Amino acid sequence: MRRRWILLLVLAALVVSAAVVVGWRLSSADRTRFETALALAPKTAARFSWTDWAGVRSELGADLSASSSGAEVDDFLQDAFDRDLASTTALDASAPTIQEQLGFSPATIDWELFSQGKDGALVLMGLPDGFDVDGLRERLRAVGFEEPDDADGVWRGGVDLLEGLDGPVTPELAALQVDEEDDVLVGSDDPDFLGQRTDLARGDREDGVSDVVDAEGAALSASVATGDQACSALAMTDADPADRTRASELVEQAGGVHPLTGFAIAAQPGGGVRVAMAFETDDQAREDADSRSKLAAGPAPGQGGSFPERFSLGKVVASGRVVTMALKPVEGSFVLSDLSSGPVLFATC
Repeated sequence: MRRRWILLLVLAALVVSAAVVVGWRLSSADRTRFETALALAPKTAARFSWTDWAGVRSELGADLSASSSGAEVDDFLQDAFDRDLASTTALDASAPTIQEQLGFSPATIDWELFSQGKDGALVLMGLPDGFDVDGLRERLRAVGFEEPDDADGVWRGGVDLLEGLDGPVTPELAALQVDEEDDVLVGSDDPDFLGQRTDLARGDREDGVSDVVDAEGAALSASVATGDQACSALAMTDADPADRTRASELVEQAGGVHPLTGFAIAAQPGGGVRVAMAFETDDQAREDADSRSKLAAGPAPGQGGSFPERFSLGKVVASGRVVTMALKPVEGSFVLSDLSSGPVLFATC
């Protein structure tokens, strides 16, 4: 009898263990590419710039490959900028050179997440299925990167090496790491910081940043900030005195606002823009859905003119601790790139 009970307990433990594994796999599979990338970024990062390059290529109908020329990549980037889909990239000036000499660029990578924080900056680049990793390593050797002892170690190039290439390359690619387990290529201007990347990763951290990234869904490009970063970079403090006074009056008339715990503004497939703002509580989110929607439909002190001159305001929804706003850009306006830096009245704290 005792043996039978032991066997049943073992079987039950195996079932629970299998359920946990399956549950983890399902939750990982349910993640957007944006959320997957965010989990790999440093936990100390305060600002994140996202570009879904595969999605942008699809949105623009771009036919590019590893054999595309630097000029073709440059033309693609110009088209993306014209549609306000590439203002968040750290690879813009580098793209033609790295396409032809290093074997990767916005023409071939799946996505890019540029994270910046007090400890350093990283450019995470998603590698598509079938990407020629061995060919990439061979190119890095050929241009002079110092090869690491381990396959997932840091390739050290340095700014001097980059300056010797055929065109401009951002210092954020001075050191590179090829991570085949997560299918990412990671760059930084600090090889020591890059070497600590996996120990510093956010993982499944739940905070205002993860809340707004989840709310943005399958964004094509996005600018994301922690609450502290948003409340300093997007607030009215950098506006001139007259604009600050006008902003205070408008905020008071709208009913006041609460501090943010996370902020994101993202270009969505089809041309729309979505703003997501996270708060400490559900009640704060409900109150700010009303006040911030009033601010987003009126004057834009610090930016000039009014917000309706830039976009029409669609649905504003409070769901849990997060408020989302649907924006439809006016033709010819660059809502994402213009409102990714302050002062932005409806994002003030």
